[in-house]
Amino acid sequence: MSEIQGHNYIAGSRSAAGSISLRSIDAVTGEALPYEFRQATEAEVSAAAEAAAKAYPHYRSLPAQRRAEFLAAIAVEIDLLGDDFVALVSRETALPARRIQGERARTSNQMRLFAEMLRRGDFYGARIDQALPGRKPLPRPDLRQYRIGLGPVGVFGASNFPLAFSTAGGDTAAALAAGCPVVFKAHSGHMASAERVADAIIRAAEKTGMPAGVFNMVYGNGVGEWLVKHPAIQAVGFTGSLKGGRALCDMAAARPQPIPVFAEMSSINPVLLMTEALRTRGAQIASELTASVMLGCGQFCTSPGLVIGVRSAEFSAFIKTLAACIAEQPAQTMLNAGTLESYSAGVERLLGHDGLHHLAGAAQGGREAQPQLFQADARLLIEGDPLLQEEVFGPTTILVEVADKSELLAALGGLHGQLTATLVAEPADLVSCGEMLALLEQKVGRLLLNGYPTGVEVCDAMVHGGPYPATSDARGTSVGSLAIDRFLRPVCYQNYPDALLPDALKDSNPLGLLRLVDGVATRSACGDR
Repeated sequence: MSEIQGHNYIAGSRSAAGSISLRSIDAVTGEALPYEFRQATEAEVSAAAEAAAKAYPHYRSLPAQRRAEFLAAIAVEIDLLGDDFVALVSRETALPARRIQGERARTSNQMRLFAEMLRRGDFYGARIDQALPGRKPLPRPDLRQYRIGLGPVGVFGASNFPLAFSTAGGDTAAALAAGCPVVFKAHSGHMASAERVADAIIRAAEKTGMPAGVFNMVYGNGVGEWLVKHPAIQAVGFTGSLKGGRALCDMAAARPQPIPVFAEMSSINPVLLMTEALRTRGAQIASELTASVMLGCGQFCTSPGLVIGVRSAEFSAFIKTLAACIAEQPAQTMLNAGTLESYSAGVERLLGHDGLHHLAGAAQGGREAQPQLFQADARLLIEGDPLLQEEVFGPTTILVEVADKSELLAALGGLHGQLTATLVAEPADLVSCGEMLALLEQKVGRLLLNGYPTGVEVCDAMVHGGPYPATSDARGTSVGSLAIDRFLRPVCYQNYPDALLPDALKDSNPLGLLRLVDGVATRSACGDR
């Protein structure tokens, strides 16, 4: 494993102009690791953004096949990061080796997913309306549309996924696939891990002949504002807190040229338990739900933070079983001291709320997170109590008992936007769920039936997004091939000769792309239809 320099990445070179040094921390012991990182100066952030802007014209004009080669090469380099890398990530995050190995595979597979999408060419969204010179009362011109990358993208690393939502994570993969060079802001919780992955990306870029500024990375606290406000940056990808995401959105909107911020921020991911399901398998559901709440010490954006059931003997029995399950769970080490501090503060706010009752969990203290279970009065959800809508990032969930279906619909109506909503039900329960599902469609990005939200498949159909405050823009997703849409914009050519058109729009269709031609999906040349 090569030596960690701790210097910023700008146009394929390393830079350490600043005087402030940052330290990487062992997540379990709290001790400083033997690595120092130089915080980027404003001039270095500007240089990184300008390097991305310089690379953009060349990179976006490359054939999609060439960009696919680059992404596939990144996947290979990430797969080659060995046991020493896994051990390093584990020290910085306290995540077990098995979790990191799985996340490493997910990260490289994301790159391969986008590489395959580039080879298919459907991301172009090519649409052709051929000229109709004889149309009355006016002729129609020849109109052809496809999509290009927005330009350089600023990406912020997430704390809870040091690989899959970080340096080479979904935002970076989608931006690079779209033809957008990236300036990545490394998360302070795993800077050494970020450097190892950045090295892998740079190696892949060099092996595939990519322009020097296609990927850049900066370290530091407070440097994000410089990145978002730089005029070369055309979009931002972010995964983190509601406070952080809102701040970035406000900065981007206040620019002389406002830009989109695609921020994933806060979600409590309600789980709805139907009576027949509880009657049939209540103890099993309690065990499965506990596992979902505890997975990764609750440090998943899809962790189930709210559980709703209709008042019944079955739900009362379930509450007792779930409380016993949560009480048995051991404390766990969180990603870093800051995450633990935020979790402890969130638990304190819940404990101090008059409308909440503490059902299970030891007192929070020490260096580990204690699992907690609360029950809230339904009126708090119906009336929109802000504390009930607030994500507590860690192994905690809140139960809400509603009186009947009418109160259930009222409670769901009080929910803010979410990444997911889960329905646990038997066939008999589903007969009367139509109105509830129609309501949930307006609230969430992914609806689950008889599953648990902690588990996000990376594939074409996945939606990992949702209405505010789950994300800043419900029209997109940060996981799955549709994520590329966030960093593309349409361009229309009117009456251009074939020779000047991009390949995706030419009559000859040299790429063999699927296009919409005069309303008909076709792969054939326009003139041969």
